[in-house]
Amino acid sequence: MVISIKAGPTEDDLRQRSLEALDARGITGVRVDFSGRDATVVVPAGADAAEAQKVVAAVDGVRTAHSNQQLVANPTSAPSTGTAEEPAGTTSAVPSAPPTVAPFELSRTDQAITVHAVVRDQETKDKLVAEVQALLTEGTDFTDQISIDEKTALPNPTALSALLHALSTATGDAAIKYDGDKVTLSGKVADQATKATAARAAAAAVPGAVIANELKVPAPPKPQVSEACQTFEARLARFNAENKLVFLSGTDTVNDASRASVTKAAKLLLSCASFDVEVSGHTDNLGNPATSLPLSQQRADAVKTALVKLGVPAGRITSRGYGETRPVASNSTSAGRIANRRVEIRVL
Repeated sequence: MVISIKAGPTEDDLRQRSLEALDARGITGVRVDFSGRDATVVVPAGADAAEAQKVVAAVDGVRTAHSNQQLVANPTSAPSTGTAEEPAGTTSAVPSAPPTVAPFELSRTDQAITVHAVVRDQETKDKLVAEVQALLTEGTDFTDQISIDEKTALPNPTALSALLHALSTATGDAAIKYDGDKVTLSGKVADQATKATAARAAAAAVPGAVIANELKVPAPPKPQVSEACQTFEARLARFNAENKLVFLSGTDTVNDASRASVTKAAKLLLSCASFDVEVSGHTDNLGNPATSLPLSQQRADAVKTALVKLGVPAGRITSRGYGETRPVASNSTSAGRIANRRVEIRVL
C-alpha cells in the first residue's frame, strides 16, 4: 500500500500555475516544490536555472523562488518591511546555497524495517511512520531513525513512499541507500517490473543522483522435462534400428510388413510433443535421378500423411526426399535395394 503525502491546496495551486508558466515559456523538465508560498526550482543539467527561477517568481502568489543560483522575490508579493540599507517596498536578489539532501537509507530484513531519513516536518514524519507500520508483518519490527530538518529534507517525500513499497515486495534482505551522490538499490525482488519501478522512485527521490540499480531478479524456473521427453531421442534411434519403413518398388506404397511400424512411429511421436522431426524418403538406384528424387519425396509425404491421420500434428513433421543419394546397403543385391527403398525419422 502506498500513502501519498500531499501539500495543501495553496501549494498545489501554486505548483500547477508555476509549471504552466514554465511550459508557456518553453521550459520543460523542471520540478517546482513549495513550502508555503516559497518555491524551490530544480532544473535539469544544462537548463537555464536563472530563467526558470524568474518565471516562477513572477507567478501571482509566489513570495520567493530560489534555485541553485539565486533567490528572487516576486514583485507582486507583499512588500517587505525593509532595512536601513533596503527601503520597504523594494525587491532584491539574494544569493542562496543549493539545497542539500541528507543521505538516507531504507532497509528490510525478515526481522525489521529500518528508515533512516530526514523529512521536512512532523506531519510528514507521522504519515511516513504510519505507512511503515502498515507494511509490517507479524514478527517484524520498525526501527525509526527519522529526523526533521527542513533544510536537508527530501524534496519529494512521496518518493519515500514508493521506495518503501518497492522494498516491501523484496524477498529476503534488501536496502535502498543514498550517500549524497549515488542511490544504490540492493537485494532481490520478484520481477523486472518491480526493479524498474524502484529505480524510477529512487530517481524521483533525489533528482540528478546516480542510480545504481543492483536489485536481483530470480531467473525463471526451467520447465520440467518428462521422462518420455528425456528418453525420446534414444527411443527414436532404437525405433529406426528395429523397425523398417520400406516400399514396393517404384511406388510410394508402404509394404505390408511396414504398416505396423507407422503406427509405432505415431505412438512414439505422441509420447513427447517437444520435438519436431524430419521424415526422409529414399530410393534404390534402379531408376534415374530425374524420377528417384520425386519418388523419394512422395514416400516421405505418404508417411507424413499417415502419421497425421494417427494424430501427430502436421506442424511437427517436415518431409523431404533424398532420392538414391543416401543408400544404407548395396544396390547390387535384391535385399540391399529393398533396404534402400525406405523412410527414416530423425529429430530436427
